[in-house]
Amino acid sequence: MPAILPESSLLLLVHAPDLDGDSRRMRAVIHALEHALPGLHLDWTRSEAEGIQPLSQRDAWLDEAAEDGELPALCNGDEDHLVTLSGWERAGHLSPGNEPLFELHLELPLDTRGIAMAGRLLEAMAESSRAWWGRVLTSRTVVELSRQVRRHWQDAPEPPRGLPVLEPLEMTPTPVVPHHLGWVNYWSAATVQRLGFPDPSRDAELLTRSRQTAFGGWLVRLTDAPLDLDDPAHLDVLRRTYARFPAIGGRAAP
Repeated sequence: MPAILPESSLLLLVHAPDLDGDSRRMRAVIHALEHALPGLHLDWTRSEAEGIQPLSQRDAWLDEAAEDGELPALCNGDEDHLVTLSGWERAGHLSPGNEPLFELHLELPLDTRGIAMAGRLLEAMAESSRAWWGRVLTSRTVVELSRQVRRHWQDAPEPPRGLPVLEPLEMTPTPVVPHHLGWVNYWSAATVQRLGFPDPSRDAELLTRSRQTAFGGWLVRLTDAPLDLDDPAHLDVLRRTYARFPAIGGRAAP
């Protein structure tokens, strides 16, 4: 396993339908995460101005946040092993298929426990929010892979390491199809139907590291250890998975 950098973290992202001011799905996500990771209590809030503060009335705080269409950062209050959850709405004109969505982010330490629990936490966050898709990446890898995305002012970007060019999120045709790949991926039942996964003849390798979830989605893990773009085997799997699913990133019609 590659060396773990103390300054790095695991970043979990899911894209789910718009909350429309309803805080019940926010509460469902928090309860699912606390159940998935024993000992986790997301009953603190965090801001640059005030630092980490306890929440005495979390449900009331969530109700107010949902009306504003966002989830300000919740955390576990442990600065040495910080777990942070946040989310916000994306307007239709900034989202795939012009459908407003809710984007959730979870950040946790890149350590042995975080690596072991990442898939379980992604599944909990995705299915409790009714997400279409989600992924896990390390913070370092997120930065490099962001160069895959074509910007509006670019005709021909040069993505890193021979990876394909991805369309901007708002230019992709549907929120059901993932915008990009991660180390661990969550694909909902609607997503796998669009992607044509699993195909036993084409997905034999992926299926050795994948499993179906309780709600008909799939957790698809590309590599055993967190994705490392300096590892030729990891890079090869990433390239081949993009080639297998050309609809990801708006490169082809789903």
